[in-house]
Amino acid sequence: MPFASDKEAADALYQAYGRLTSEISQTIIGQEEVVKLVLTAVFCQGHCLLVGVPGLAKTLLIHTIASSLDLSFNRVQFTPDLMPSDILGSETLDQNRQFQFVKGPVFANIVLADEINRTPPKTQAALLEAMQEYSVTVAGHHYHLPRPFFVLATQNPIEQEGTYPLPEAQLDRFMFHVALTYPSYEAELQIVKNTTGDRKHQPKVVLHADEIVAFQQLVRRVPVTDNVVEYAVKLVHATRPDTEMAGPQTQQYLEWGAGPRASQHLIMGAKCNALLRGKYSPDIEDVQAVAIPILRHRLVRNFKAEAEGITVEQIIKGLL
Repeated sequence: MPFASDKEAADALYQAYGRLTSEISQTIIGQEEVVKLVLTAVFCQGHCLLVGVPGLAKTLLIHTIASSLDLSFNRVQFTPDLMPSDILGSETLDQNRQFQFVKGPVFANIVLADEINRTPPKTQAALLEAMQEYSVTVAGHHYHLPRPFFVLATQNPIEQEGTYPLPEAQLDRFMFHVALTYPSYEAELQIVKNTTGDRKHQPKVVLHADEIVAFQQLVRRVPVTDNVVEYAVKLVHATRPDTEMAGPQTQQYLEWGAGPRASQHLIMGAKCNALLRGKYSPDIEDVQAVAIPILRHRLVRNFKAEAEGITVEQIIKGLL
């Protein structure tokens, strides 16, 4: 999909985003900000963790986006007895008594890790290499995953029995921690009307894999001014207690701050956010637009913050 210039490619992405949101909104009512963040992660080669109570259409949202993007899609239901080989695949003996690798569900463009915190850390860790290196190693053999590749994971925040909290190393692999909220009264009215009749909308394909890869490369080429990069890095440094840039809220309420990957994601997210708004370069407002979902899962509150009911979102807003 050649373009005469990056400006022309940026205009094409802006138009494609409009068509995508229009197509997705016919199945997913409301949740515009969630859709925007998931698509931003797609164009930034990032992964998304969607957290919300049951029934908020997390799985339907991911399935709809996969259909609109014409990407291969596999869903893995994470359970306490799930093994790493159930995700990655395993070697089996064929009729000629030769070992043959049978690919697992991770070999897809979009992998939905449904209720990812319901499986033990051993199985959760099976996704780490895939999320970072876009490849897996099984029985000493290295296998590359199809590109583009995204892990979109869901998590239920209210049922804590029988769950295994994601370790910080795995949480840090997710570009966004997206919190889904209840729909508004008007949106829920529309949801009920749409889902209790015999009408079923089949999403049309808007973008293909090669177009997505081209847009991912475009996002990386977007120029960023020094003051925007400095703002993003200062914001991340301000989350780290016992450092010279730490603010009073950080010293008072945080145990741990965000690492360098947060700074990288802030700039990548700001670049894509600018393109999706029809701009050719991000400003500080674009960094602020993606700051909460990028930092939300990277900050660890201390006991004082938990005792006083201070949320991570309140601390990030204070820093902004």
